[in-house]
Formats: sequence, structure tokens, C-alpha cells
Amino acid sequence: MSAIRDHAAIDDPALRAAYATCRRLTKTNDPDIYAAVLLMPPPLRPACWAMWGAVRVSDDLADTVDGTPHDLTARVRAWARELAAELPAGTSTDPVRWAFIDAMHRWGLDPEEMASYLAVVSADPHGRHFSDWREWSAWGQDNIFPWAGLSLTLLERVGVPVPVRLEQRADYGRLADGFRLTDVLTDLAADLARGELLLPDEVLGRFPDAAPALRERRWTQDTAALITHLSALARQWLHQPYLTRGMHPAPAALLRGVTEGLIAQLDAIDAAGPALLRRMPRPPVRVRWRVLARARTRAALAWHLTPLTVPPARPATPSLTPATDCPVLPPRPHPSGAKPPRIPPERMPRHVAVIMDGNRRWAAAHGLPATEGHRRGFAMIREMVHGALEIGLRNLTLYAFSTENWKRDADEIDYLFGSLRDELRADERGQYGVRLRWSGRPEGLPADLVDNLTREEARTRHHTKLTLTMCINYGGRAEIVDTAAALARAAVAGDLDPGRIGEDDFARHLPLPGMPDVDLLWRTSGEHRTSNFLPWQATYAELHFTAAHWPDTDRLDLWQAISEYTRRERRHGGAKVDRPSVKALEQSL
Repeated sequence: MSAIRDHAAIDDPALRAAYATCRRLTKTNDPDIYAAVLLMPPPLRPACWAMWGAVRVSDDLADTVDGTPHDLTARVRAWARELAAELPAGTSTDPVRWAFIDAMHRWGLDPEEMASYLAVVSADPHGRHFSDWREWSAWGQDNIFPWAGLSLTLLERVGVPVPVRLEQRADYGRLADGFRLTDVLTDLAADLARGELLLPDEVLGRFPDAAPALRERRWTQDTAALITHLSALARQWLHQPYLTRGMHPAPAALLRGVTEGLIAQLDAIDAAGPALLRRMPRPPVRVRWRVLARARTRAALAWHLTPLTVPPARPATPSLTPATDCPVLPPRPHPSGAKPPRIPPERMPRHVAVIMDGNRRWAAAHGLPATEGHRRGFAMIREMVHGALEIGLRNLTLYAFSTENWKRDADEIDYLFGSLRDELRADERGQYGVRLRWSGRPEGLPADLVDNLTREEARTRHHTKLTLTMCINYGGRAEIVDTAAALARAAVAGDLDPGRIGEDDFARHLPLPGMPDVDLLWRTSGEHRTSNFLPWQATYAELHFTAAHWPDTDRLDLWQAISEYTRRERRHGGAKVDRPSVKALEQSL
């Protein structure tokens, strides 16, 4: 371990002092994070403190009471712009930014995660309101996942990857919710002093007197009941022991230690009573040291038995463009110069799903191997994305690889997965504001492909021009089975009453619960069936079948499908509604 520590040493005394500033900042303001970093291997600790130092400074800029919300947002964005300007040079006059920039360069990290975090923080001064736990969870995970994602990348850099399997993503999200809820309860006094109550209406409504009492800093029966309920909920979310099954012993020890520290913090919250509204609760020193000593012993043993490989410092790091200032390029035009039809907003389908059929038949018709058909098919994916952007479509879902496609030749499957990797590496989507999502099961897929897909999902989650969902190793019946299993787990946990489960509950437990219903389902290559594709979401979809093989299509065919959709009357089981003609609507624009 000493050789590794020496290899990762920071030679510049001024730079060491910058890292020390981040270490002190973390230890003073966020002792739980400081304790968690101590469970990382020593070579990674300076980078972790630097990353958290940047988080803490930007968060403090947004949380200060000095200034209007507009002023606070401007300060965060100014700090982000300074960071972006300094990153290419690898240095800064600000010690926290310098340490963060050096960590990005030293470990070859992608600063896009920090850009996403800064976009969230810059909105915080304008106040947060959550109608339900789902909105609250999205906000909390946007705060936690960037730093967690960079930390996981650091572990990967030293040869200890921590793959997050698709079926565990919801459980990791629930674990992150437990982290965040513990943090909200810990900071309750400080948040109330700023006039903030960072809890959703869904839970506040169960304790009617709690919200006004908390805002007035009064401890009532409802207040006590609310805190007890939230503490129990946080414990339930934190209790995810099966997440460490199959995990490398060192990160498993780290996760267990962090969770034990949070449980001790919840004990202090429960014991605080009315004092919770006046000051931050902390576990007794003896408890903190006992938990930390036990966790550090386990982690130290695991790291001692783990051979680590520290790569040489990487000289170049991608530049950081704050998400709040990120320019979005216009879509590339069609080679012919054709322009999309003008579709009135009320006629535009919200979601188009495509079964991209016919790659192999196209190749056979041209005397080419199947792989050449797939190569041409992937080129058409990029073409359709630009066509969707140009016409103003907001959601496009593509059936790229079904659970039945495993029957194909192994070399063909390998080529498909290699092409998917190339698509992910190309990384042009971000320039056009495209958010990537993945639906499907991870079983059987190459681990690096799963990791790349989940990483791209996280990296592009704030892009808003178009949501591109790739269905890879996807089957509609499998999705329904997985959703039923999720509902069963929720019922066993007491989150749902089995006798009152409705369609909304089912939709919330789908692997991608935010996916809107499909308005238009298009299949190429002359087949007239939906082939186990999005059976829940496409229940009321308009079906559009065309004869051309997928490699022979382009955005003109997408625009034609959308134009055809606008001429159909959609009733959803109701009576026909008279609507003005498409031509009349277009002329009125």
C-alpha cells in the first residue's frame, strides 16, 4: 500500500495545501462524508475531499441568506463559469477549484457530473416544493449521484469496479433516498431558519399540524409523529443488505460502514426531541468513534488484501461546460435540404416507438453479410434522431435488441454489441440536447456495455430536447413480470395495499416509470405485428406499418408516419370528437 501511496503523492506544496483545505472543509462541515472518505483507499482520499469541497462551496453559495434568489443563482453560475474557464489550464487561484481541477486531470474524471450538480444547485435558491415522494426523490438523487458517480469511477480507476446491475437500480435509488432523508432531518433546524421545509406534501398531508408547526419552530404531537415516521422510513430505505451480495469486499465494507454511520445519526435524531428544531443533532462521540473504528478496521483489512493499480496522471480532461450555459446545436439537415412538415403542437405525437426491422433482409437483398445491414441500420438511428429533433418530437423509443434476438448467430450478436459500444462512444447526442435512456434486462449483456449505458443515462439526464430510449435485451412480457415483482415487494414492505393496487401503481413501478404512453408505433420491413414491444405503454398506440427495410428509411419516412398520425381520430374508447382539419390548423399558424 505504501508504494501506491507514494505513487499517488502530490508533490507541489501549494497543491497539497489546496487539497488540505478541501479536507478541512469536509471534516468541519460534513463529518459523515469525511468519515465515509476515510473508508476509501488512501490514494483516492484527496480526490474525494476535493470533489466534496467543490460540492460544499457551491452548495454554500446557494444556501447563504445574503442576497436575493437571483443573486444566489448568479453566484453559483459565476463560480461554475470560473471553474469551466480554469479547467483546461489545470490550475486555479481558488484552492478548492484547484484541488478539484487537479483531481479531474489526475484521475481522468469526467467533469460533466459536476456540471449537472451545479445546474441543480443553481436552482435551489428559488425554493423547492415537492408534491410527492417521486419529485422529492428526483431532486435528492440529482444532488447525490454526481459525487457518488465520480467516486465509483475512482474505484474503477484503481481496478475495483462496482457494477450497478439494472435490476438493482431501484434499490440503489431507494438507498440514496435514505441518505438524503437522513441529511434533511439532520439539517432541519438550519433549513427552517432559511424558511425551507424540504419534505413532500404527500407525507406532510398525513400530519396536518406538522408543517405549520415546523415553520413556526413548534414541537407538537404531529411534529413528533412526523419525525418518528420519517426516521423509520429512512431506516427502511437504508436497510439494503442484499446490495452487497457479489460486491467486492472492500466497497462492500465501505457501503456497510456508511450505512451504519447514518443509522447512528438517525438514533441521534430520534433522541433529540424538540432540540431538533434548534440545532443539528449528532451522535455521542463514543458512538461515532465506535462505528467509525469498526468500519475502518473492516475497510482497511479489505483494502490491504486488494491489489490496487494506480494509473499515471492523465494530462487532458474534457472541458466542463456548466449545464446552465450549455449550448445546444441545431439538428443536422437532411442531405436533400427537405424540411419537416409543420405539425401543430396539439397534433404532434408525444411519443413515437419504432421496431427497426429488416437489417438482415436488406443485406441479403444486396448480397451483403448481415453485419453490413446492421451497420447501415445504426447509421439510420442517427438519421432518425436528427429527424425527430428537426420536427420537434420529444420522445423516441427504438427496439434495438429483443430477448428473442439471442437465437441469432453469436458473431452477429457480438457485432451488434460492438456497434452499440461505438454509438455510445461517439457521444454526439449531448451536443444536440438528447437524453439517453435504456430499457431492458442486463442478464447476458456484456458488463462493460451495461456500465456504459447506465453511465450515459446519468450523464445526459438533464438534456431536454429529445428523450431517446434504446430497448436492448428488452421483452414486453418480461417487463410486465418485473413490474409485478416490484409491486409484490412494495406490498410486502407495506408501501402498497394489495387490495387497492391500480393502473397508476403499476405504471409507477415500471422499469422506466416516466416514459409516456406511445402515441404512434411504427414498424418497418412489411411485418404487421408488435412483437412483444411495449405492451403496457402502447395499448392505445396508432399502428403504422411500412414495406421498406429499416436501412432504406430515413427521416422523411418518420415525418410521413407522423403526418399520417395527425390524420387519424384518436378516441381511446370514447365518442368521436370533431377537430379542425390538419390543413386548417397548419394554415392558422
